[in-house]
Amino acid sequence: MAKKSSKAQFHSYPQNVAEPCLQPITETIEKNYMPYAMSVIISRAIPAIDGFKPVHRKVLYSMYKMGLLGGNFIKSANAVGQAMQLHPHGDSSIYETMVRLARGNEALLHPFVDSKGSFGKHYSSDMQYAASRYTEVRLDKFCAEIFRGIDKDAVDFVDNYDGTTTEPVMLPTSFPNILLSPNLGIAVGMASKICSFNLSELCDGTIALLKNPGMDVDSMLDLIKAPDFPGGGLLVYNRAQLSEIYKTGTGSFKVRAKYVYNAERNCIEVLEIPYSTSIELIINSITDLVKEGKLKEITDFRDEIDLSGFKFTLDLRKNTDPDLLMAKLYKMTPLEDTFSCNFNVLINNSPKVMGVIEILSEWIKFRMECIRRETKFVLGKKEEKLHLLIGLGKILLDIDKAIRIIRETEHECDVVPNLMSGFSLDQVQAEYIADIKLRNLNREYILNRISEIDALQKEIAELRETVGSDSKIKKIIEKQLKEIKEKYAKPRQTQLLFDSEIKQYKEEEHIDNYNVRIVLTKEGYFKKITMQSLRGSDEQKLKEGDEIFISEDTENIADLYFFTDKSQIYHCKVSDFDDTKASLLGDFVATKLGFDENERPVFVKALTQIEPKHKIVYLFENGKGVRVPFEAYLTKTNRRKLTSAFSSASPVKAVFYEDAPFNIMIKNNAEKALVVNSEQIPIKTTRTSMGVAIMKLRPKQFVVSAERGFEKAIPGYARYQKAKLPAPGTVLAEKDIAELQISLLDL
Repeated sequence: MAKKSSKAQFHSYPQNVAEPCLQPITETIEKNYMPYAMSVIISRAIPAIDGFKPVHRKVLYSMYKMGLLGGNFIKSANAVGQAMQLHPHGDSSIYETMVRLARGNEALLHPFVDSKGSFGKHYSSDMQYAASRYTEVRLDKFCAEIFRGIDKDAVDFVDNYDGTTTEPVMLPTSFPNILLSPNLGIAVGMASKICSFNLSELCDGTIALLKNPGMDVDSMLDLIKAPDFPGGGLLVYNRAQLSEIYKTGTGSFKVRAKYVYNAERNCIEVLEIPYSTSIELIINSITDLVKEGKLKEITDFRDEIDLSGFKFTLDLRKNTDPDLLMAKLYKMTPLEDTFSCNFNVLINNSPKVMGVIEILSEWIKFRMECIRRETKFVLGKKEEKLHLLIGLGKILLDIDKAIRIIRETEHECDVVPNLMSGFSLDQVQAEYIADIKLRNLNREYILNRISEIDALQKEIAELRETVGSDSKIKKIIEKQLKEIKEKYAKPRQTQLLFDSEIKQYKEEEHIDNYNVRIVLTKEGYFKKITMQSLRGSDEQKLKEGDEIFISEDTENIADLYFFTDKSQIYHCKVSDFDDTKASLLGDFVATKLGFDENERPVFVKALTQIEPKHKIVYLFENGKGVRVPFEAYLTKTNRRKLTSAFSSASPVKAVFYEDAPFNIMIKNNAEKALVVNSEQIPIKTTRTSMGVAIMKLRPKQFVVSAERGFEKAIPGYARYQKAKLPAPGTVLAEKDIAELQISLLDL
């Protein structure tokens, strides 16, 4: 029998169907994925040293070519249509870009687009901008500084996508726009997030760097004090944090809302919010806190944004301290937000994360090249003019001869060659002279023109000197920056608030403290009962078939830790639960804390302070056990939910809190018991450790329960103890089983 081919073993295709082409994954990534990734990085998401992404550049340049710099307003739809010649990605993406650049959106400290109509607001996702057919735009006068020298070969130009026109590779910005305009971009495998700085401070810092390229970060911080955002707010000033951002281009700082207290209306008026948040996020956050009963100081809150500007109002209850309430809101809502910096910039088409000084140094290199090219362009024009005037000066010696040569030449095509031979001119000079009108072929006209030669020669010498001198080019940049600062600088909008002046809100300091009893039932109902309430009646109401699982006395300021059967821990405060009575069912914990589906609590512990001696003891169905220090569950961010808090390799059968050694009786399904002391169970610092075997189990045997506090019910429990672990346990006596059941019911 013939052996089947290996191809037939995998698949067979009809004769008229081509087999699929197999391609190694590395080749697929190299040929398909990498070009896409590089296109997103270079041509879409990451800004270049001029401070613009490609779409920004295309929109602004198309408006510049339309004559909208200093011109009249036109419909946005018209400007969008023209921009599509450079950016063929749909009108909606172009218009969204134009909106963000517009004055009406208030997203930039110095807008590039002057606008009429509704352009929405960057601080509100609900305030949508109007359609492009209803709004009008033109370039702001400030744009003169981003196009300075663009018509004098200051930057390279490339063909657009279909080769019908050209566009600039970058704009020759005469100020460091890369740090003036905030930018956010998400590429493939990397991102960029650049905050904005004050124009006046940027100009001062750049001028200082021009004079002293080796200046340090501290000196730069004295000039460029901190980021500055449109919309203002208060920047929590931490010099060490900002120094790290200035050095590396990465790091974060906090910005908080600015408010005033209106005593007449007894309300807080929030007038400025962090740049990175929105009014909707703030309202949603406060709404959730009010529903949870955590903001009882507020009676009402509303958005009062109108034509006069931003305002968010909070009505207060009588005798509420507004400063204390705002400290609480700063901690619990986006009224204080963190801005994370990632100064990723394209340098020669390669992304690079840089600090402030390095970015300014790269911009200076870029700007110096722009000015050098612009100077060369002007120099070339001056040299051309000088060359023509020198030729004109030659015919001054014999104007009649020039007229005679032109008059006596029979064919027009011979005029230029005859002038060239008659006066030793080159073709360019001869063409220029031949084109002079007959009325200008007089001594006065020619003398007036050639009188410019001396001035031109002096200008050309200066221009040549400038082209070859970095120091002269830097002087030009310095002069331009001073002019820009004088003409366009604005006062800082984001004020600085030193972190040493801030009083941090600590929730426990503002919670009423009193003694309470917490009760957890097996069905998952939780009660917080005041001692005063218990004096009246301590008879607990429970659902039918339910029973009390854990009951202990604690304080209202204590932390609560709920351990669940899904190996998770939920952390909250005792004060998060309302006071209740023994005669009520209480709160269903799974709903209150947002447990996962079918998740139930297996243990709860209230603690006001965690010490090294505090440990959690776990016993699992497979007979293993472990002790974990309570400190292992502390997190820097104080998370409310901790996943993978303990081992899930075997179902947990019991969880205990240990602050001193105690005895545990472990039972299996074969009615065997083993008594161990908690000190016999090993300590593991890894939260998810299973520990070691405590009770030996035969096949099909498993632990069914583990109890503490059984000593009074079973005085002779010593017979169930074993000196060496793991141990198989001893069969429970019938009397001990009965006593144990009665004692557990009493609990």
